[in-house]
Amino acid sequence: MSTSAVEPGTRLAERFRLEDRVSESEGATLWKAIDEILARPVAVHTFGPEFPRVHEVVTAARAASRLTDPRLTQVFDAAEDEKLSYVVSEWVTGDTLTDLLDSGPLEPERAAGLVAEAAEALAHAHEAQLYHVCLRPSHLVWTTGNTVKVLGVAVDSALSGLTTDQPALDDAEGLGRLLYAGLTGHWPGDEEEGGLPAAPMTDGHFCTPRQVTAGVPSYLDSITVRACLPESRRGQSALTTPAQVAEALGDVARPMPIPIAYPSTPAVASASHTEGLDIAHRQQHHHHYTMPSPTPPPHRPQGGGHGSTLNRVLMTLVVLLVIAAVGVGAWTIGRSLGSPNATATPSAGAPSNSASAAPEVEVVKPEKAQAFDPLGGSGEQDEKPEKAPLAIDGKPSTFWETEGYSNAELGGLKDGVGLLLDMGKSMQISDVVATLADTPGATVELKVGDSRDLDSLKTVATEKNAAGKTTLTPDEATSGQYVLIWFTRVPADGGKFHGTIYEVVVHSPGSA
Repeated sequence: MSTSAVEPGTRLAERFRLEDRVSESEGATLWKAIDEILARPVAVHTFGPEFPRVHEVVTAARAASRLTDPRLTQVFDAAEDEKLSYVVSEWVTGDTLTDLLDSGPLEPERAAGLVAEAAEALAHAHEAQLYHVCLRPSHLVWTTGNTVKVLGVAVDSALSGLTTDQPALDDAEGLGRLLYAGLTGHWPGDEEEGGLPAAPMTDGHFCTPRQVTAGVPSYLDSITVRACLPESRRGQSALTTPAQVAEALGDVARPMPIPIAYPSTPAVASASHTEGLDIAHRQQHHHHYTMPSPTPPPHRPQGGGHGSTLNRVLMTLVVLLVIAAVGVGAWTIGRSLGSPNATATPSAGAPSNSASAAPEVEVVKPEKAQAFDPLGGSGEQDEKPEKAPLAIDGKPSTFWETEGYSNAELGGLKDGVGLLLDMGKSMQISDVVATLADTPGATVELKVGDSRDLDSLKTVATEKNAAGKTTLTPDEATSGQYVLIWFTRVPADGGKFHGTIYEVVVHSPGSA
């Protein structure tokens, strides 16, 4: 297929249909396409004969496809061919950091939470020897699914032809600049970036965030300085890797959904997929919703005003009702005392022993987590057993996943596969909260028993089309030493089908 034949409607790999040309730069074209098998939008880069770095981009994309952190753009396919080379990746919709800063700096804690998520994601990429090295506000996205996404790891630097001999330091500084932008609405560079004005300077170096924006906490100012403002460190140690930035931001609150201010005439939501071609995003910038910072709670009056007047009126009514009730009660008692057939009745306000307080539910940490595949052909538990402990390590960024299957029904190879928790002893199970992948489509069963044999474990709860945080609550009192989260159907993930568990929390009212 010649490059001139690459037009809307072209199908790649017999499944990806090109629909809209988003942007072009130096022979690389970004398309919005449709994966006809999974019926979802994807981003596709195609390359003309004049593009000089096809091999580098395809190689980087293939390496990036092995990354599993959900906060990094997924790469689904990459091909290098004389007729047509291409890269297929996730189509991300949402608001970039540039969009979020339309109305000014973010709340400091929100800016820190966004960058903390990005830092953790990049730290995982660095563990696989993959780097970004060209972080810009357009690469950090708050998605329409209320998650953080970092675009373009490895791929964008290859697209741009950027190389470096200190990638860890470059990415740490890039994260520091993103934090600076979130705190101040300015970009700490020689010129504006993505519509953000250049940061102000004093004595030949950039002002710190606290010097630019009032209310920035000193610890966030210090982290920013340590990451990207060497002239202002004054003896503070530098943050030289994404892992160090993530650790410094480890205690900040993670970003939560924020309300969208919808215009009177709804705008058209468009993708924020930049992958090295962010000029297209700038041209379409007005198509994005603006997501404002969280609105502070309304001021509560301290005295006077309508609130206090209303309180006085309500108090007066309560007093009058009490007086009336006392009067009726006295009249009733008087009549009772005068009647020889009067029978004493218990007071309506007397305490009753029939009601008992609900037992307090507590979190119980499993002693062990194991991949569980008793129906596998080999009879062994080979569903990535080394990753099973990551589902109970208390870190929402780590996870266990099943092997990849060709379809949602586990490729027709078995009826189920799961994660088995050993609680150490038999106990009552109130519920189990499992954080799954955000993609819907999983069918999950909760099985409990005192033997790890599959036939001995009783199914006590089932959730269909499950995704994200899923609570499995038994229909009746359930006890056992072993708790099994059992997938009978798994969702699509990166061109295959996986069951994924990021974290499991078991609640119990006490030992059985």
